[in-house]
Amino acid sequence: MKVIAGLGNPGKKYEHTRHNVGFDVIDAMAEKYNIILNEKKYKGIYGSGYIAGQKVLLVQPQTYMNLSGECIAPLMDFYKLDPEEDLLVIYDDISLDPGRIRIRAKGSAGGHNGMKSVIGWLGTEKFARIKVGVGEKPENWDLADYVTGHFSKEDRALVEDAFVDAISATEHILMDDFSGAMNLFNRKK
Repeated sequence: MKVIAGLGNPGKKYEHTRHNVGFDVIDAMAEKYNIILNEKKYKGIYGSGYIAGQKVLLVQPQTYMNLSGECIAPLMDFYKLDPEEDLLVIYDDISLDPGRIRIRAKGSAGGHNGMKSVIGWLGTEKFARIKVGVGEKPENWDLADYVTGHFSKEDRALVEDAFVDAISATEHILMDDFSGAMNLFNRKK
């Protein structure tokens, strides 16, 4: 089984904000594969189903972004899963333009507090991730205000295209074609 976790913040106030693109990708994946996110446990909401022939758990931590590891680590422990082999985390990245995604097999948190929490709780940086570009913070803006803010109409359209790419990349990864996914999706558009 593979765990696919999208990071975000719970509550209506944060729906469809830059910081919640991980939740948005999970929602789009759940819709495409008819996976119902109705289980509540491990401080998260999740549902199980199949993608590319693999059994998956789609997860949205409900701990708020900065505590995401409090959901993901206990869930991985309960199912006795190895993060390096069985986890894919999807989250926002301000260093990528809206509409771009970047796939990595491992790495640091890069200043992302949600990823700091996941890495801290798991005790490893070795797990797959898909970063979804939300664009750079404008000068003189507070970072927290920027990432919890909404997209312009133009940027939202670009980001929704990135959701499609993130789902396609996930399918490649689940079919053991990680390097193919990186080659296909890490290029500039």
